[in-house]
Amino acid sequence: MAAVNVGGRAFEPTRARWSRVWGGVGSRAALLLPTLTLLLVAAALFSVGRGAVAISPAQVLAILLGKVGIATDTAYTAQQAAVLWNIRLPRVLLGMLVGGGLAISGAALQGIFRNPLTDPGLIGVSSGAALGAVGAIILGITAFGAFVMPLAAFIGGLLATLLVYGLARHGGRAEVVTLLLTGIAVNAICGAAVGFLIFLASDAQLRSIVFWSFGSLGGATWSATLAVAPLIIVGTMLLPRWGRALNLLSLGEREARHLGVETERVRLALIVLTALITGAAVAVCGTIGFVGLVVPHLLRLIAGPDHRTLLPASAIGGAALLTLADLFARTVAAPVEIPLGVITALAGGPFFLWLLCRTRRAHGGWG
Repeated sequence: MAAVNVGGRAFEPTRARWSRVWGGVGSRAALLLPTLTLLLVAAALFSVGRGAVAISPAQVLAILLGKVGIATDTAYTAQQAAVLWNIRLPRVLLGMLVGGGLAISGAALQGIFRNPLTDPGLIGVSSGAALGAVGAIILGITAFGAFVMPLAAFIGGLLATLLVYGLARHGGRAEVVTLLLTGIAVNAICGAAVGFLIFLASDAQLRSIVFWSFGSLGGATWSATLAVAPLIIVGTMLLPRWGRALNLLSLGEREARHLGVETERVRLALIVLTALITGAAVAVCGTIGFVGLVVPHLLRLIAGPDHRTLLPASAIGGAALLTLADLFARTVAAPVEIPLGVITALAGGPFFLWLLCRTRRAHGGWG
């Protein structure tokens, strides 16, 4: 419908205006997933080839094809094959799993609590998972299998999340200020508990848990990657099923219930899945903050708030971001490796402050 001229001013009908606005968002959303997928593939190929032993993309493909019995004309050395297969490939795959899992968890938690300031690290999931994993090491139960530490981290993250959510919930909703303050308190308590357990640890145990303070992919092995891969992949594949429910929750809890959403069941399911993903990630690489905050918000600015697109896009974008961040961490000061958690904190901290100020201006203050 054409614009209507009233008093010399052109007024565009509401339906046409919204069609134009959301049409642009929809076109960007349609291109987002293919673009992020290409970015992830490029980041992975570039990352596995960079380091003390240089490996070109053609050699990477030749080595991988050689593992399945397909010969190529591209020459490579036995050292390149060993470095790629035993060191870099499991590290890059683990970084993709952790980055994607943390990012989609952040997007889901932001949808649950209906604010863009929520992050697995800010509301106690990561610190609770770290406490569970460190407790498993101190108690010596990690000797019972590779899945013990991810399970302990999952239980710790779940309990911490439920505690924060229960304390922040008031009048049928989770208040943003109470949520952040409660998360800070739970993080402090879990951090103090981890510090106390480190104080009690033996030298051997201390060497096993020292990297929890910073977060790192330096300990990536095939066994560690394969141990957490099923947990992160299952959680990441299940979360997008609640995309429509999260869209309806953004309208308000009462409105979502009227539209058929069982709000409490949805929240409980999503909290369990995000705790599972975050616990598995923390169990193998320690605490890595701000990935779940930065990635979903940037993608929301690009493609809009539709969780049916935002959740899978966050998984792909988070995988690409952490892959590139880990590449930077291990090459910028080579042969010294900067802890990955330091890199994400240096990038995510200023972004969080900007987001906090932007949200406060948008809502006219917190009072």
